[in-house]
Order: sequence, then C-alpha cells, then structure tokens
Amino acid sequence: MSTRTTNTTPFSLLDRSRTRQGHPEAEALRDTVDLARHAEALGYHRFWVSEHHSVPGVAGSAPTVLAAAVAAATTRIRVGTGGVMLPNHRPLVVAEQFGVLESLFPGRIDMGLGRSVGFTDGIRRALGTDKEAAGSFAAQLAELTAYFTDGPRPHPQVHARPAEGLRVPAFVLATGAGADIAARAGLALVIADLRGREAMREAIDRYRAAFTPSPLWPRPYVIVSGTVAVAETRAQARDLLLPEAWSMAYSRTHGVFPPLEPAETITAREPSLPPKTRAYYESALSGHIYGTETEVAAELDTLLTSTAADEFLVTTSTYDRTALLESYERLARVAGLEG
Repeated sequence: MSTRTTNTTPFSLLDRSRTRQGHPEAEALRDTVDLARHAEALGYHRFWVSEHHSVPGVAGSAPTVLAAAVAAATTRIRVGTGGVMLPNHRPLVVAEQFGVLESLFPGRIDMGLGRSVGFTDGIRRALGTDKEAAGSFAAQLAELTAYFTDGPRPHPQVHARPAEGLRVPAFVLATGAGADIAARAGLALVIADLRGREAMREAIDRYRAAFTPSPLWPRPYVIVSGTVAVAETRAQARDLLLPEAWSMAYSRTHGVFPPLEPAETITAREPSLPPKTRAYYESALSGHIYGTETEVAAELDTLLTSTAADEFLVTTSTYDRTALLESYERLARVAGLEG
C-alpha cells in the first residue's frame, strides 16, 4: 500500500449537471461540458458525469450520451460515468455503448458503474426495474465485463460489438457492500462517505484484502470521492456548500430535489428553519472538506494518508458556477496539477 499526499495524488471531477433556479435545464448540460474543458486545462485526470432519472434538480439522465459530448469537447482528459446504474440497463446495451465511446475516443474512456435504482416506485416501474434489482448487481457486472474480456457469460452466442477486445477500465461506485463486490470482481473502487470516515477506511481495507486480480485491473485501485470547496476565506468556501445542502434538506422533507438556489437566499432562510429541516440541513453540511487553500491542503493530506487512496474524485455542486470554477482552480494549485 503506497502513501499518498495531495501533491502525489491524481485529482478528478464529477459533475452532476445540477440545475439552477432561474436557468433552463439545457444550460446545466452545457455548463457540464464547459466545466470539462476547464478541468482539462487545469490538469485534472478524469471528468465524469452521473445518471439520475426524474429528479427535478438534475439534468444528467443519460451519462453515456453526455460523456460523448464531453469527450468531443476535450482532447486529453479521461472521460467517463460516475456512474451508469446497471440495474436500470441490460449489460449488453451498456457494453455496446462503452464500446462505441472507446472506439470514438480511444484510450480516454472510463466505465463507472453503480447499483442504485430509481428512488420512487413510479420511476422504477418506468425503468422496468424494482427495489430488488440491486441484488443482481454482481451478476450484471460479471456479464458486462465479460463482453470486454471474453469471459463466460449467459449468452455466449451474443457479441457486444464494437466492445469485444477493447480495454475500458471499469470502476464500481460503492459503499460498504459494494466494496466487497468490487474486490471479488477485480475492479477499481470508488467510495464516497466522508461523513463516516472510519467505516469508509474499513471498507477500503476489506476491498484491498479480498481483491482478486482481473483482466481489467491487476491490483486494487481506490478512488475516494467527496465534496471539496476552496475559497479565499473559510466563510466563502462554506457558502459554496449551502445550495446543495439546502437541496438535500428540502428533498428529505418534500421528496424532491429542487434546483440549486443562490447562497444568500439560503442564508436569509436559515434563522426560520423548522427544527426537523434544520437538522437535515446541518447534517448535509457536515463531512465535507472546505476552507482556504492551506486548510484544504492539510485536511486532504490527512485523508489521503489515512486511506492511501490512489485518486481523489471531487463532486462539488453549487449555484455560482464562477465561484465553483475558482474553487477548482484553487484546488488545482493545492494538488500541484500541471495545467
């Protein structure tokens, strides 16, 4: 296990294409593509997009389509999904999609995969799945990766063209149980739970101990993921966290994620929050890494040393896109990226 610090660790970005109050949904997708260009210029290693269905505050519903747009708008940065939720799809179709991406953008495509299903019964029915579908994730994962590695699969007479013979790195987005699946499958692990760091470290240790090499990954590879906000002052960095924290709190009490609102609007609302909403709001603000460049560098060094992570994936969302870009610029300096 290697020792990692901020200046020796690759940093990557995940953008969820969050919609913003007063802005059309299409703008969120264009913002994602624009951010990818900036990420490449700053020297970030990967740029990933996500999959959400029927979520009012998220425009990113088709990650492989959006990944194609991102890859077409960039030239060097790796592009992928964080992730495609396998229970929502047939492994054959996912293999074909990533085969097309890798064929068009050779050597730049990542296949990030998750086990989540739609968060309401209606969405799950519309997707043709159910709550229990996540239980088949390991089998789906094996079927999908077999199309790339020529491993055993349920339908040996079926070919996923043009995926076969291509080497697309596969990553499992996981919490505790998913880490065990990633280890058995011999795939890279992406783990995001900075609020429960001890449990996260335990899951990482289990993953490394149980890892079985595969044609796609010869050794364990751990990406720790979380929100990082960097600004001139700690207070300004905290303001970057407010829009997403409020959206999370609102979703817990109303069942939907609203578009992100300006930080000042949320600050004005804070004194009158009902106790239950306040508890959700404060919980949503916890566990993140934020502050000045010096403060963030120190906290990242502590985290990376304790986890020996091979990479860090930043997942920050906020209303102010200019401030978000400035945060990523500051983080690039902290990480010593060669942009």
